[in-house]
Amino acid sequence: MNNRTWLITGVSSGFGYELTRQLLEKGDNVIGTVRDKSKVKDLMERHPETFTCEILDVTDVPAIHQLVDHSFGKFGRIDVIVSNAGYGLFGAAEELTDEQVNHILATNLTGSIQLIRSALPHLRNQGGGRMIQLSSYGGQVAFPGNSMYHATKFGIEGFCESVAQEVAPFNIGITIVEPGGARTEFRYESARVANLMPEYEGNPAHGFLSMLDASNGLAPGDPVRMAARIIESVDKEPAPLRMMLGSQALTNTISRLEARIADYERQTELAASTDFPAGE
Repeated sequence: MNNRTWLITGVSSGFGYELTRQLLEKGDNVIGTVRDKSKVKDLMERHPETFTCEILDVTDVPAIHQLVDHSFGKFGRIDVIVSNAGYGLFGAAEELTDEQVNHILATNLTGSIQLIRSALPHLRNQGGGRMIQLSSYGGQVAFPGNSMYHATKFGIEGFCESVAQEVAPFNIGITIVEPGGARTEFRYESARVANLMPEYEGNPAHGFLSMLDASNGLAPGDPVRMAARIIESVDKEPAPLRMMLGSQALTNTISRLEARIADYERQTELAASTDFPAGE
C-alpha cells in the first residue's frame, strides 16, 4: 500500500524514537514532537524530506490543538496518531509533591486525552484512521511506589476503551499498547523519583529502587521488536483494542486479572443482596 503519514508525540527517546526510526527507514512520513530538537538531529539530517520535527509540550493544551490542526492542514491526511509522550514517577503517594502529582496527570493523562480529542474531527472528516495510545501493563496491574503513574495509565485506558466504541462507526480504530519492562530511557534515565522519606525505608513502596538499578539485571523487553509489533498492528482489521508486549508482562497481567475475577465471583451474594426483590 501507499506510504502512511504518522503523527507521534515524544519521539526524542524510547518507543517514540524507535517507532520514528523504523517508519522513516521504510519510507513513511512522520510528524514527530519533541521538546528539544537536538535529540533527533540524526533523524532530521537523514530524512529531511519525510521527517517533520515539531516542538510540543503536551501539558500545553492549546498548543496540542494548534499542532494537530496545523499538521492535518499541511499534510491533508494523517493515517495514524500515536500518543506516546509520558514518563514514570516513583515514590509513595505521601512522598510526592502537589506539583509532581499535577504534572504527571497533565502529561500522561490530560495530554493524551486532548491529543485524541483534537485528532477525532480530522479523522472523522477524512473517513477514518488509526489511533495508538501507549499505555503499560501498569494500566492493568498496580505496584506500590508507582501510584500516580498507575492513575494515569488506568485512566487513559478507560478513556480509550470508551472512545473506541464511540468512533468505530466512523472507521476510526483505537489500540491501547501495554508494554512490559523494556530497555529504554523510560526506566533507566528519564524516570523521576520523589524525595524519599525515611519512614518508608524497608517498605514495599521503595521496591522500585531495585528495578531502576540496571546492575540488578536489565528489563527483558526489546524496544526494537516492540516498535515493530506496534507498526504491524496498523494493518490489522479490526484494530486490536489492546496489545500486550512482553511475556513477563502478559503472565503477570493474566495472574492479576484472574485474582480480580475470583474476588468478584466471591461477592455474588453480596452484590445480589442490594437489589430490589424480583417483581418489586
